[in-house]
This record gives sequence, C-alpha cells and structure tokens, in this order.
Amino acid sequence: MNQTQFMQRALELAALGKEHASPNPMVGCVIVHNDLIIGEGYHQKHGEAHAEVNAINAVENKSLLSESTVYVTLEPCAHFGKTPPCADLLIKHQVAKVVICNRDPFDQVDGKGISKLENAGIKVEIGLLDHEGLELNKHFFTSIKEQRPYIILKWAETADGFVAQQDGKPVAISNKYSQVQNHKWRSEIDAIMVGEQTVKNDNPTLTTRSWKGKNAKRIILDRRLTSPTNSHIFDQQVETIIFNQKESKKDGKTEWIKISFEKENLISQILDELNKRKVRSLLVEGGPRLHQLFAEQDCYDEVRVIKSPKLLANGLRAIQIPLNLKTLNKQKIMEDEIIVFSK
Repeated sequence: MNQTQFMQRALELAALGKEHASPNPMVGCVIVHNDLIIGEGYHQKHGEAHAEVNAINAVENKSLLSESTVYVTLEPCAHFGKTPPCADLLIKHQVAKVVICNRDPFDQVDGKGISKLENAGIKVEIGLLDHEGLELNKHFFTSIKEQRPYIILKWAETADGFVAQQDGKPVAISNKYSQVQNHKWRSEIDAIMVGEQTVKNDNPTLTTRSWKGKNAKRIILDRRLTSPTNSHIFDQQVETIIFNQKESKKDGKTEWIKISFEKENLISQILDELNKRKVRSLLVEGGPRLHQLFAEQDCYDEVRVIKSPKLLANGLRAIQIPLNLKTLNKQKIMEDEIIVFSK
C-alpha cells in the first residue's frame, strides 16, 4: 500500500462515525510501520475517545510508534475539551511522522496541533486527499466557517411537479424503498425542519424509523403556535424546538423560542439559534413555502429531490430547482429517481 491508500483507509474509518460524531467532525486514523498497518481507529461518538487515541490503543507493540507514520484525516486537536489533546498523545509516543488530510478550522485548533507536533520534532505533511476530506466533513466545515448549519432542502415530487393535494393534504409519492433512503438521510443529520402547515396536514413524527439510527432534533416554524396539541411533535420522544413570535419557554424535550418574523431576518435568526446549539446540519423537509423561503434567501447548500413517475394533475407544486446547480448524484430506486444538487 502507498500513502494515498493509507489515507483512503483513514477516510473510510472516519465515515463510520457519521451518525454519532456530531457536533464533532468525523475523524479516522491509521498507524503504519514498515508499510504495514499496526493500529487504526475512528472517533465513534461525541464525548468519547478521538480517532488517534483509539488507533494508538489498537497498537499491540507501543515501542513501534517511534518508527511509525500516523495518517489522520483531520489535524490533531491541541486543546482540552471533553478529552485531552491528541497532539500531546502523539508527542508522548514520539511518533516519527504525521500525515494530515485537512487542517481543522476550529479556532481552538486551526494550526495549533500542527505547530505542537512540529515543535516537538515530528515531521508533518498536510493535504493528502484534502478534497475527499472536505467532502466527508462538509457539515462540520460549513458550520465552523459560515457559523450556520449545512442546509439541505429535500422533497418528493410527482412527475408533473406536485408534492401534495391542492389543500395540502399528503399523498403517497415516493416508493417504500425511497422512504428508507430518506430515513437514512435523517440518521445522518443533526436537525429536521418543517413548517406549521406540514405539522397540521401530515402530523409527522420526523423520526428515523425505517433505518437503524439516531433521531435528529425536530425544528418547527409555527408563527402563532397553532399546531394541534396532540401532534406527534409534542410527544417528548425527541428534542424539539418551535420557533414562534409569542413566547420562549421549555417543557421537557420541547423548547419554544420567540423570534421576529420579519421576512428578511427570519432565517438568519433561526440559523443563529441552531448554531449556538452546535447544530451542524439541517434537513429542510417542507413544505414548499418553507423551501421557497430558504431558496429566496440563497440559504442552502444542497437540494435533494425524489422524483416519482406518478402523476397528480393538480395539487400543491414543488418549488423550482434553483438555477446553476451542479448535479452531484443520480440514482434509481425502483421506479423513483433521486437527484442530489449542490451549489
């Protein structure tokens, strides 16, 4: 194996933390001695051991570390958080070399881990498979650099462009296998958002049921607090935030946050509150008015559309796909087509 293959393995390991690492980034680590992997690990869950710790713990003969190269997908941390600095751990074991995929933009790291290693006499290389690393941790990097979550607009539409009946009532559009894909997406993000009309019309649970994984936070936009009190969003099963113009309070896992509903400031207020709570990614599931609000303010990073061959002839229309987007991916799931766009 060569350097690129070792880093690719580290990225594969990092991706295993997709559901539970946030708000931390996904990180993988591979330790190599004489072209053989002697230890590897990844950051499995926020608050638990980092990738470098798990990789070093996996090395049976620790005396080999001083002759080994460490491949890690993100700059080793240099500060005390929930765990001690990983840069200090690598220095303690006097590793020969550290190859880093991406520099960590978090201000308590941001070059400090690299400086620590270099000042200790450890050779450091940066940038191997950096594009792949940026793609893997795009939620984290966007959150840190833009001070807002990575935003995904998502909906399912018929072949003639409708998402619901004319009165907003739901209609089956995507097939059951596409619905599994949607639940997999839910397990990979921090928060799901809908508007009050979706709550009234669909009474959604917004949980991960058709895929084994965590539930995201539920974010509801309900200006006048008119959602029925027997709605699933009030079931206390999942942390839920309701943005409204009336009151701020908390009851168990449900929190009401009062904001101004001036159109030009509405989205920015919501994103500021989510950023304070370290929400790194937001899946906006609907309805069309909420999608349009985000699109008009150019406040999104990705659009995911499940296109069904079904025809409705009349109903509530999906928004127009914003112009000049790149097609990231297309896939067929039975008769449905799933298209992912990005800026």
